[in-house]
Amino acid sequence: MFRSLLAIILIPVFFTACSTNNVTVDESLKNYFDSAGIKGCFGLYDNGQGHFTIYNLPRFRDSAYAPGATFDILQSLIAFQTGTLKDDKALLIITDTSIADLAHPGQKTVLRRGVTVTEAFRTISLTNDAVFNRIADSLGKDSVKKWVDSLQYGNKDLNGPDSTWEDYRLKITSDEQLGLVKKLYFDQLPFFKRSHELVRAMMSTEGNSNYNLSYKIGRVSYADGHVLGWVLGWIEENKHPYFFVLNFESSNGPMDVSAVGLQVVKNILRSMGFFNGKK
Repeated sequence: MFRSLLAIILIPVFFTACSTNNVTVDESLKNYFDSAGIKGCFGLYDNGQGHFTIYNLPRFRDSAYAPGATFDILQSLIAFQTGTLKDDKALLIITDTSIADLAHPGQKTVLRRGVTVTEAFRTISLTNDAVFNRIADSLGKDSVKKWVDSLQYGNKDLNGPDSTWEDYRLKITSDEQLGLVKKLYFDQLPFFKRSHELVRAMMSTEGNSNYNLSYKIGRVSYADGHVLGWVLGWIEENKHPYFFVLNFESSNGPMDVSAVGLQVVKNILRSMGFFNGKK
């Protein structure tokens, strides 16, 4: 296990303890951000070597941002732990769209459809919002607040007027996000082993005989057109996990955060020799 003196003193659940002794700062990774028209930071933790490779260390370590849909990780853990959700196949019925009812002129029919938690978890869409807002309502803000406080998740600020956490006051650093996914992988969060396993299953999205890629994507859209994105998770090769976090932003108008973020992550990992089963 790797810790810095600060981590030992503060004991924050998600702190990853990157320090000058175990970090390689790689500014060449800026090329991948420039090519995508974004700015931000990236961090990779080699668990076997206890070593970080980081681009833009100050932003990675010190700058906190709204978690967007990456908060689904913690919210899902709480829901599985408390029995609010039975498992990752739990079906939630959500309101879809209202259409004119041809059989009854002047009336509308509300279409409803079932979406599993896993299906919602793997998107950043209106479906994701609807499902996880419903989960938040079921958990209750006070309950979520207790978990956020006890885990020292980010700045712990859930005190906005919104009934959930989604008013952008809650913020977390990339360093803390990396600590979260590492502890999730190793069953080190204060949840049942089964809760860890269910969330890991939802994050496991892509792989073959050479690798397995697990991740969660988040997006935050601001009124001025500014967009913030996250991609965090791990890649396994030969049963060896490497944990990563991409945090980025753009002010260039609408952006497919999932496509852009995931492509940048894959380009960086590929440049480091991943995806071939040789790490």
